[in-house]
Amino acid sequence: MQSFLIANPKGGVGKSTLATNLAGWFARQGACVMLGDIDRQQSSREWLKLRSHTLPHIGSWEINADAPARPPKDTTHVVLDTPAGLHGKKLTQALKQVQRVIVPLQPSIFDILATRHFLDQLFEEKELRRQQIDVAVVAMRVDARTRAAAELERFLADLQWPHLKVVAHLRDAQNYVQAAAHGLSIFDLPPSRIERDLEQWQPLLDWVARRI
Repeated sequence: MQSFLIANPKGGVGKSTLATNLAGWFARQGACVMLGDIDRQQSSREWLKLRSHTLPHIGSWEINADAPARPPKDTTHVVLDTPAGLHGKKLTQALKQVQRVIVPLQPSIFDILATRHFLDQLFEEKELRRQQIDVAVVAMRVDARTRAAAELERFLADLQWPHLKVVAHLRDAQNYVQAAAHGLSIFDLPPSRIERDLEQWQPLLDWVARRI
């Protein structure tokens, strides 16, 4: 089973957008997908309520502080959406459920500063080192050719984690907004409509498909 934690302590960086669309991609590939949501707002869970039963199925599960839920045995892929401010015991508990962490990050100074503290805490987690969990950053709502994207690259280069890098840059597009409003991922839209988005997603999809 492959499992992914979508995490960043800063609100509004695109965690649910990333989580729902990644789950949608796996479902489109025929995987048995569970989308978990430990965010109080339950954005991913609300998105699932909008999703038509005629679309590739994505199941739901939850993790709480008292009784961590387990996905069914036939689950092949787990995507776990998380709340802003994730830290401490809740972060440790979430890491026990996953093999990889994806950190969505927008190119604003406030997002960068908040994320720096989170990454420092993340890499200090014994659970991360014990399980050798892979971590990657996805730049959200930014073009890879812009100065803002270059600033993100410099930010990561200044950190003490040499293997950490931006694996993909996802643009700010109406495809995400319009798809989410109907319980869709962008991968449920016509291929001709998402050609540019799929090109941007491909490096991330290559990363998630890589053997651990």
